Amino acid sequence: MGKKSKKKHGGGSAGHDARSTHASRTNADESPPLMKNKEYRKELKGIHAELVAMQEWVRSTGAKICIVFEGRDTAGKGGVIKALTERVSPRVFRVVALPTPTEREKSQMYMQRYVPHLPAAGEVVIFDRSWYNRAGVERVMGFCTEEQSQQFLSDTPDFERAMVRSGILLIKYWLEVSEDQQTLRLQSRIDDPRKYWKLSPMDLKSYTRWDDYSRARDDMFRYTDTGWAPWYVANTDDKKRGRLNILTHLLGVVPYNPMEAPDVELPKRTVGEYQGPSLPLNRVPSAF
Repeated sequence: MGKKSKKKHGGGSAGHDARSTHASRTNADESPPLMKNKEYRKELKGIHAELVAMQEWVRSTGAKICIVFEGRDTAGKGGVIKALTERVSPRVFRVVALPTPTEREKSQMYMQRYVPHLPAAGEVVIFDRSWYNRAGVERVMGFCTEEQSQQFLSDTPDFERAMVRSGILLIKYWLEVSEDQQTLRLQSRIDDPRKYWKLSPMDLKSYTRWDDYSRARDDMFRYTDTGWAPWYVANTDDKKRGRLNILTHLLGVVPYNPMEAPDVELPKRTVGEYQGPSLPLNRVPSAF
């Protein structure tokens, strides 16, 4: 008999209860100590095993899962996505991070550029920012009119209802970071050459508009936190702890059943007369 993967990491449906904490400006004195890397890697190993089990369920059942990650700049969306996709197949898990829309895309129906990226059977699509750009950065920074943003907020519940009715499991996460942590992380991007690529002029402009983004976020929740596509809010002041919380919750939301792993043994190799390459090879020097 094959071994069965046990579904250890369960998450509740955070829904409205989780969202109720989103507006607080994190008090460091109330936060647990930062998670150590050793503990983090240990917990993540078990979660990765469950994500592989979830992947096999998605592949075998033809499930369609769409995960949206939104949040303030520096909240850690990229880190969560990296942890989520680290041990799974890119043929099943696909990350979508769209660039600035082209002039042609700007002339289209707003949702149109996102629709081709939605999951087909047996796929998990992860949006690193999504159609919710219109509710956040576009609205706050003036890239759309107030009328356009209000139209978006009004239309989005119906768009997402259509997704769900088509069989897509839509899961939306908002990553919340405190003002102090955002300041520290942006300063780190300025000071560390390895992080220059993460810093954009828009990050610096957005940094000055904290309250405007807070109001835009609140409006977004008010209009688009629905029974068929609720928002789940995660505090990510501690990046490692935040990643584990999100991934554990995800495993609880997806109704996967662990698949039975087949018993596999390596076959014997055929012994031939091969003696090695006949041509000299350009080998990479051993610098380490």
